[in-house]
Amino acid sequence: MSDYFQSNFLRQSVAVTNSPVGNPVGDANDVSGKIALKVAEAASDRKAGDILLLRVADVSYLADYFVVVTAYSRVQVRAIAQAIEDKVETEWQRRPLHSEGKSEASWVVQDYGEVIVHIMLPSEREFYNLEAFWGHAERIEYPTTVDGGGKPT
Repeated sequence: MSDYFQSNFLRQSVAVTNSPVGNPVGDANDVSGKIALKVAEAASDRKAGDILLLRVADVSYLADYFVVVTAYSRVQVRAIAQAIEDKVETEWQRRPLHSEGKSEASWVVQDYGEVIVHIMLPSEREFYNLEAFWGHAERIEYPTTVDGGGKPT
């Protein structure tokens, strides 16, 4: 069945736009964008790598944003997941509608409704390649270098 899907869909090149780092999410009324930034900030505070926000609102009804981050151990996956839950609950009074994968801690998914968070080990992130799957969504890079301090400027 997978051969059918791969061979019968036309490949199409899609332009990817990157938001300017100065204002990575839409307007001031974009609550889901602000939550996505808080999620990215909490992940950065726990030393997550390759933090990526995908604005999927225009291409999917599932959510407005996906936040995809890399953790380098199972302990770090759990720590990042807990830090995100704590920060979003403290600052936005929201708990995830559903959370999955904490016991295995190789890929944790947290569903906040308009924001879906993926915390993955490098092997899972490379294998599932969500960035390519959602390649038509707008990519918002979240700086995690020492120069950027882990927060957008």
